[in-house]
Amino acid sequence: MSKKVLIFQGGWDGHEPQLVSARFGRIMENEGYSVEIYDTLDCLADREKLCEYDLIVACWTGGTIPPEYTRNVSYAVGRGTGLAGCHGGMCDSFRNDTEWQFMTGGQWVSHPGGDGVEYTVNVIHGANPLTEGIEDFPVKSEHYYLHVDPAIEVLATTRFPLVHYYHISNKKIDMPVVWTKYWGNGRVFYNSLGHHDDVFVNSPNAQELMRRGMLWAAAGKDYVQEHGLTTERFENNAKMY
Repeated sequence: MSKKVLIFQGGWDGHEPQLVSARFGRIMENEGYSVEIYDTLDCLADREKLCEYDLIVACWTGGTIPPEYTRNVSYAVGRGTGLAGCHGGMCDSFRNDTEWQFMTGGQWVSHPGGDGVEYTVNVIHGANPLTEGIEDFPVKSEHYYLHVDPAIEVLATTRFPLVHYYHISNKKIDMPVVWTKYWGNGRVFYNSLGHHDDVFVNSPNAQELMRRGMLWAAAGKDYVQEHGLTTERFENNAKMY
């Protein structure tokens, strides 16, 4: 059976969703996946259909999402469909939807200095093979400050502060740039790089991290099926949002 990826693109055009979606689509096609790209959130309306995909890639900045669409994605990911995205396309989406933030692991709050800040992405090596052989690398782009889920596994960080603003009265911190987490049986991958599509040209390591992360998230579907995993232990009818 063909491996399938759904990419939904849209929202604020400043993040170049069409270019980024096309790039990610080519990457996954080169890995043997069939890719469907939609420019409407209505592709999220059928939760059972979403469960047929190995991976959902979010490339949608801002805006609002019908709550049932978020629940549909949550349902599919919880059953093994992977979820991946970059920059504002996944963790600056649907700012009023806390369930989306709960699932994805973080939310944008600022980019001190705007575009063109020069900084280093520090790659964490050791337990996770996703970073194997990838060294620290420079980036010139937005320097993303996020509020993050303490449950994420951080794969790369960047040092704050670099630009003077009110936040500099606090201690220096290492802000997560790349992470993984789980949502039920599903795998979630996020990379905060990607303000513009050319970040992935100018920083090949950023693209390689996306390639590995999308493949890792997509592979979770096979793992669920091979091990006969169910969602029974995750189900709860109590109010969650």
